[in-house]
Amino acid sequence: MHVLVIGAYGSAGAAAAEVLADANVDVTLVDDGDPGGGLCILRGCMPSKELLGAAQHRHQAREDPRLDADITVDVADVVARKDDHASEFAAHRRENVHELAERENVEFLHERAEFVDDDTVRVGERTYEPDYVVLATGSTPTRPDLPGLDDVDPMGSADVLDATEFPETGVVLGFGYVGLELVPYLAEVGGMDITVIEHDERPIDRARPEMGDALLDAYREEFGVEVLTNTEEQCVEPDGDGVRLTVERDGDEQVVAADRLFCFTGRDPAVEGLSLDAAGIDSNRGWVDGETLRSRDHPRVFAAGDVTGERMLLHVAKEEGATAARNVLADWRDAPLERYDPITHRVVFSAAGVYPYASLGMTESEAEAAGHDVVVATREASDDGIFRLKRVPRGSAALVVDAADGTVLGYHGVHYEADTMAKTMQVVVANEMDVREVPDRAYHPTTPEILDGLVRDAKSEL
Repeated sequence: MHVLVIGAYGSAGAAAAEVLADANVDVTLVDDGDPGGGLCILRGCMPSKELLGAAQHRHQAREDPRLDADITVDVADVVARKDDHASEFAAHRRENVHELAERENVEFLHERAEFVDDDTVRVGERTYEPDYVVLATGSTPTRPDLPGLDDVDPMGSADVLDATEFPETGVVLGFGYVGLELVPYLAEVGGMDITVIEHDERPIDRARPEMGDALLDAYREEFGVEVLTNTEEQCVEPDGDGVRLTVERDGDEQVVAADRLFCFTGRDPAVEGLSLDAAGIDSNRGWVDGETLRSRDHPRVFAAGDVTGERMLLHVAKEEGATAARNVLADWRDAPLERYDPITHRVVFSAAGVYPYASLGMTESEAEAAGHDVVVATREASDDGIFRLKRVPRGSAALVVDAADGTVLGYHGVHYEADTMAKTMQVVVANEMDVREVPDRAYHPTTPEILDGLVRDAKSEL
């Protein structure tokens, strides 16, 4: 059997490549990345943490009334360190892929690939007729369909990661995960006056309303960001050296003037240049079966990671890549395909990582839709003295429990160190623990006390 993996440097592609190489089938790995290393490493979650770390330290020093701090961030140094770390991590990824290619059954081609027809893929100047193809080409930034956008040269997330100078004012489209992380950086480190256009009443649709409201308060009060909720952008135009964005808010037209427009409006599958239509594949949303990771239009094409258009997260991409590879092997043996159904596990480093959002498992509404009667325990971070002592009193957490048998179905929080508690709660949710079996142990005050409070409240309700 011969398998072609397109996008081998990315997280999904590298995971698929390893599984297939270990299975001792013939594998051709293809990636034209320059330098190559995958989106997360080069332009995503890894380099962004370097920037957010600087913003978090400055913000906490500035906001803490116990300190008399006047901190200036050396942005050029932050970006240089980011570049060094990204280069190091990417080189490690490339080295791993190239080591696989040293095996007799594996080759690597630093070329572009495209389908010629149902059976044929052109890679550079060569053509292949593989038994299977695994697509793991990642994603590209979504460009909103906004009149005038081509005339104003907006900045995207990759531009922000590389910027060492910032204008005085900016207006932001997109307040999802990327916007929630980069807006505080622009305000805190860039020193910008920022206006955000938020289509809904609050950010993070999936979160409980009080969590979205807590983030709004933090952005407005601690970072000085103006968030226009229930607002839709209408058009944008140049205004001297800046921009004028026309919006509609509560039925009224309003103009926001700024030095620069920023677009953090999501990502689309990176399929341009693959000529999927030549293979009879329609790459519109939903083109991949999210459980088997097989193309709905082509039985011998599997896909993993961002290119599927769903679940665009690093850890999911790795799991999907390995699952897609195992399903290729299963299909070749005419065996049942594995069904991938991951427990939701999302973390957003909102408010410069001071008040991150963590979500594990099902929300209350999702659990009820799945047929569960639920008990929901909620707790404000300020209910635990440790958060007030650390001067981070905002936020809350919720525990979703099956009312019949006590199974912990989900944990969701916007509060200090919620990200560090995510793994603990992933273990609880993934192992379907009964909340009454979660240890209730007193220990010296630490932020995970919020979990103890949720567990006690849920047990009491049961």
